[in-house]
Amino acid sequence: VFWSRSVLWFLLVPIKVTGKENVNPKQSYVFVANHQSALDVFAVYGWLPNNFKWMMKKELRKIPFVGTACAVAGHIFVDRSNPRAALQSVELVKKELVDGISTVIFPEGTRTKTGEMGRFKQGAFKIAMDLNLPVVPISLNGFYEAMPSGSAFVNPRARVHLHIGKPVDLSQFTDINEAMTYLQTFVKEGLK
Repeated sequence: VFWSRSVLWFLLVPIKVTGKENVNPKQSYVFVANHQSALDVFAVYGWLPNNFKWMMKKELRKIPFVGTACAVAGHIFVDRSNPRAALQSVELVKKELVDGISTVIFPEGTRTKTGEMGRFKQGAFKIAMDLNLPVVPISLNGFYEAMPSGSAFVNPRARVHLHIGKPVDLSQFTDINEAMTYLQTFVKEGLK
């Protein structure tokens, strides 16, 4: 938390956070967030009040310091090279989501290249349905303007906002695609 907040403070990126009251730090959730920038990770680490494990693509393990730190922290690297490897990664996540430990997933799979939110993939919603866990939408707004994909510079005039939505019980949906569309719409609404 200290490290993440210090990075955004040092980069002169003031952040507004709303919705912390919507979650219980002792409850396990599947958090789903849009992915606008490399700064998203610092915002979620710094201001999400729950203990969590990231579910991240295995390529991030190769990044010096970051990959090692994430492995030591017990975050889960997903091998997306084939469906079998991806399924094994999902099974690891399921074992971790107990006693208030949550997971944070960017269901778009990668950062936006245009500032527009991409289509969600099913993984996060399958995990939530299998474990009967609520899904919490997180809307990250202004982060693309602060540091677009491919940029090495931060725009300190950008105003960023992290909004934590209310938990959604997926048992009300009959179909995973219906749940996914509902949550994607919810995240998008938070960007307005």
